[in-house]
Amino acid sequence: MQALDRRREHLMSVAARAFAERGFHRTSMRDLSRASKMSLAGMYYYVKSKDDLLFQIQRNCFQQVLEGAAQATASVSQPEERLAAFIRHHVTFFARHMAEMKVLSHEAESLTGGSLDQVRVLKRRHAELCLGLLADLDAKTGGPPVDRNVAAYTLFGMMNWIYTWYDPSGPVGVDALVDAICRLFMNGYTAEGTQR
Repeated sequence: MQALDRRREHLMSVAARAFAERGFHRTSMRDLSRASKMSLAGMYYYVKSKDDLLFQIQRNCFQQVLEGAAQATASVSQPEERLAAFIRHHVTFFARHMAEMKVLSHEAESLTGGSLDQVRVLKRRHAELCLGLLADLDAKTGGPPVDRNVAAYTLFGMMNWIYTWYDPSGPVGVDALVDAICRLFMNGYTAEGTQR
């Protein structure tokens, strides 16, 4: 990675942590300058404004999640395996980017105009990928047990809100967390056996 890219990534990482801890609106560019040890002029080389910085964090995060999910699901063929790969990628990615996850959840509507529209397009594409995976699974198993949209957004709720309670350095490792979410979503808490 080139030095300019590293500095930009550093700024985005520091900003994500600051926005997660203090909130977007309560964090100033001067706060970010101190936290990142970059001058204001240096930060403005990479971003136009604080709003642009939030946009870049959200856009880049969703792009990485979407691209990674597409790659993960393309490497397996069975519908159950593809859905499990989607879950595994999503949870693993966000367990490594907890600050970004909180920013995506809490600052979803802090963007406006074209920036908000661009992020919503990426979110919609990600949701459509999940819905497609569920449709493939339904075709194999003979139909959805519940409304597909309800299932998809329930799954996103399970995965996206781990930042409120999950500690990546705690007793439950990421792999164990992923396995638990896969089993709970695909089988239910009381179901016997393995994946449906």
